[in-house]
Amino acid sequence: MTPQQLRELIALNTLVFETLGRPEQEREFNFKAIKRWGLDLIAGRRDGVTTFFTGVADRHQPQDVYEEAGSRYQVDEILTALPKGKKLYAHITMAEGTAFLIGELREGQENIEILRLPAASLLMAYCRKHRLPHVAEAVRSVGTATELVKHRGQEGKPVRFEQLPNVPRRFLREAKKVEKEMGFGRVSLAYFGENKDGDARFRLSWLVPTIALFEIDLAERIDKLLAAFA
Repeated sequence: MTPQQLRELIALNTLVFETLGRPEQEREFNFKAIKRWGLDLIAGRRDGVTTFFTGVADRHQPQDVYEEAGSRYQVDEILTALPKGKKLYAHITMAEGTAFLIGELREGQENIEILRLPAASLLMAYCRKHRLPHVAEAVRSVGTATELVKHRGQEGKPVRFEQLPNVPRRFLREAKKVEKEMGFGRVSLAYFGENKDGDARFRLSWLVPTIALFEIDLAERIDKLLAAFA
């Protein structure tokens, strides 16, 4: 079989399961999410204006004054809860090919931006902090959706769905449940069977909404599913 014939065979027999729609871009989070992202929520002044902002967890104390990204910050209080009446929302925005996580405190029509950080860097630090090794290992690109990829062994003819063993069947079943909850997802799986040592050979790609990975419950479920292909 020529390389071209093999590529065509893989394309024709790769299993694809999609939850159609646009990737979720915004999600409401609770106060604990800020800590999980490795940040403190701070009440203070930025360039002399009273406001809220975030800083690296445990780095600052009340009365600290520091400069960052061209602004001058003064710390009045490290908060232990969201300010009364305000809710926390975060969303992904794209700028020149880079994804940023934007966090806002929202009350009515008022939005106070409290963080703007590169999503990929924050995601990798988040995975290390919360022991999500399989997500961290699988990340290939981060935009509004994150591409998770795993590949093992020599490629060959992918098996049909009804020929899949229990592990990939279970993965596909549970992945579809997670995608339904997130409202978006695309799994493509080419499973090539086992090699002579009994190790699975496969190529897996999974697109998930980036913002969903910053919800710890969903991130842990996705990490657990990817572990099946470790």
